[in-house]
Amino acid sequence: MTARQSGATQNEETLTGNVNSPVANRLDEVAQLLEEQGANVFRVGAYRRAATTLRSLQQPIDLIVKTGGLEGLQKIPGVGETIARFIYQLVTTGRLPMLDRLRGESDPITLLRTVPGIGRVTAVRLHEELGIETLEELEMAAHDGRLEKIAGLGSKRIAGIRDSLATRLGRVRIQRAALPVSEPPVAEILDVDGEYRRRAANEELPRIVPGRFNPEQKRWLPILHTTRGKRHYTAVFSNTARAHQLRKTFDWVVIFYDGKNSQRQYTVITSGFGPLVGKRIIRGREAECLKHYLRPAPRPLRPHRILDAFSL
Repeated sequence: MTARQSGATQNEETLTGNVNSPVANRLDEVAQLLEEQGANVFRVGAYRRAATTLRSLQQPIDLIVKTGGLEGLQKIPGVGETIARFIYQLVTTGRLPMLDRLRGESDPITLLRTVPGIGRVTAVRLHEELGIETLEELEMAAHDGRLEKIAGLGSKRIAGIRDSLATRLGRVRIQRAALPVSEPPVAEILDVDGEYRRRAANEELPRIVPGRFNPEQKRWLPILHTTRGKRHYTAVFSNTARAHQLRKTFDWVVIFYDGKNSQRQYTVITSGFGPLVGKRIIRGREAECLKHYLRPAPRPLRPHRILDAFSL
C-alpha cells in the first residue's frame, strides 16, 4: 500500500479512542505531501515537529479540545495557530480539507451537503458564488450575512444551519466570527495567480492526481505552494464540475490562503464582460479589482540633474 493509499484509508476512519496517534499520522502526511510538492521547508518542518509532539503527549488531544478549545491546543509546544486549527478540525469533524486538497481529493460540494438544510443545488452555489469549502467557512458565512445573499436561504433555514454547525463543530463561535479578518490585498492574490499560471505554463510545478473528474487517474494538475511574507498560499487550477462544463479548467485558478484567524479560498478568473473584460479578477472582490486596475501607475523617478560650473 502506498503512502497516499494509506492516508486515504486513514481519512475514512472515525477518530476514536486515543486520537493523538492518528492525528499525528495525518500531520505527517501533510508534511510529506508539502515536501513532495515543493513547499517551504520551514512549513514542512513545523508539521513534522507537531506530529512528533502529539505522539509524545500524555494528555489526549480530544480532551484538550473539549476543555480548552483552540486556545488549549495552541499551548502545546510547537503547535501554532494554523496547525492548532487543523487539529481542531480533525478532532471535531474527523476530516481535514487541507489534506484532501494536497491529495487532489477535495470535494467541497459533498462536504457541504452533509449539513442539514443544504441540498446539492445550494451546496454548488455556496461553493461557486461564495467560495465556501469548509464547515468553518460555512459557519462564518452563516454569521456574517453572506448566506443571506443566496436565494432560497431564508432566516429560518440559516438559523437551522447555524444550530447544526454549532453542534457538529462543538461550540458556537459567534464572537470569533464577528472579529475582523484581515484579507490579503488584491494585488498579492493576483500576483500569486500570475506566478502559478506562468510556472504551470513553463512546466516548472509538480503535478498531482485529482480524485475527481479523472477516470484515468492521470497526474495532470499542477500545484503551487508559495509565500508572501508570513502568508502561505496554495494554488491549483479549478477542478470543479462547473469549470469543466464551461471549459474554464485552465483559466480558473483556486487559491487557498492560510493566515491569521482564518483560512480563505479565492477563485481568480478572466473577466468576460464589463470594464474589466480580459483582466484577471477575484470572484467576490470585483470592486477592489476595479480599483486595483484603475490605480494610476507610479510616476517614474526623474533622473537627478548633474550640476556643473556652467549650469550654476
